[in-house]
Amino acid sequence: MDIVAARAEFLEHVRIERNFSPQTARAYASDLSEFATWASERAITDTRQLDLDHYRDWLWKMSNDGLAQSTIARRSATLRSWSAWMWREGATDTDTAARLRSPKTGRHLPAVVPRDSMASMLDELGAAAAEGGAIEVRDRAIVELLYAAGLRVSELCGLDIDDVDLDRLTARVTGKGSKQRVVPFGVPAQSALVDYLRDARGELLRRGSTVTTDASSAVFLGARGSRLSTRSAYAVISRILSRVPAASGVGPHTLRHTAATHLLDGGADLRAVQELLGHSSLGTTQIYTHVSADRLRESYRQAHPRA
Repeated sequence: MDIVAARAEFLEHVRIERNFSPQTARAYASDLSEFATWASERAITDTRQLDLDHYRDWLWKMSNDGLAQSTIARRSATLRSWSAWMWREGATDTDTAARLRSPKTGRHLPAVVPRDSMASMLDELGAAAAEGGAIEVRDRAIVELLYAAGLRVSELCGLDIDDVDLDRLTARVTGKGSKQRVVPFGVPAQSALVDYLRDARGELLRRGSTVTTDASSAVFLGARGSRLSTRSAYAVISRILSRVPAASGVGPHTLRHTAATHLLDGGADLRAVQELLGHSSLGTTQIYTHVSADRLRESYRQAHPRA
C-alpha cells in the first residue's frame, strides 16, 4: 500500500471507528505527514518497504533537531498505532514498529494557582464584569466554570444550553473519546452563568452577521457571535492568568490542575476527583496528590521551627 494512502485510511479509522478527539486526530495527522515526507525524500513510498530502523532513524532525526522528549514520545506512540493498524489491514507483513520504544519524558508537576491568588483573581473578574460589557461578563463565567468543574477547555467550548442545569448546579460535558459525564459546580459559578446568560450572551449572539444553529445552541460565544473556539478560550485564559504573579502556568489547563489540587487539599476523595475530571485511569489523577504533598512540605519548611 502507498504510504500516503495508508496514512489517509488510518486517520479515517481513528476519527470514525476509534472516535478519537479532534486534537488527537490532528496530532496523528501532523506526525504521519512529517514521517511520510521524510520517507518520500528517501524513496520509501510503499508500506512494505518500512522496517524498524526507518522509524528509529526518523525519531533520531527528531532528537537531533532538538524536539522535546515528550514530542518524540508522542510521535513514537503514533508510529506504533499506525504500524499495528497497517499489520491488521494487511498493508505490512509484520507489525514493524511493535518494538519501537519511547524516550523517557520525566515527570513534571502541573502548574497550579495558589488558593488566595485564585480568590483574588475571581474577585477582580467579578468587579470587571459588574463595570464592563458582555465580554467581561462572559470571561468571568468562563473562569468560574473552568475552576468550579475542572473542565478541559474543549469541554467548555462544546457546552450547549441544554447541557447546563442551573437548578441542580450540574453540567453535562463531552470529554475525550466522546465520553459524557455530569459534573457539579458551585453557587459562584451558577451566579456568573446566570449573569452571562441573562445579560451578555444575547448581545454576543446579535453581533454575528448570521445566527447559525451551532451558535444559537452554544453556551459560550466569541466576540463575533459564533461558538467560542478553543483557541479563543485559550487566549482569554492566558491573558487573565498572565496578570496573576503567583500563577505558574497561563493556559486553561492550569485552572483544571488548580481545581483538582484544591479539591485534594480540602480532603476530597481521589476517586471522586478522578470522576470529576473524567480521567480513565486513577494513575493520571494521582499526579495531583504529589502537588498537594509538595505544597504541604513547602508550608512545613516555612512554618515549622524544626523543619
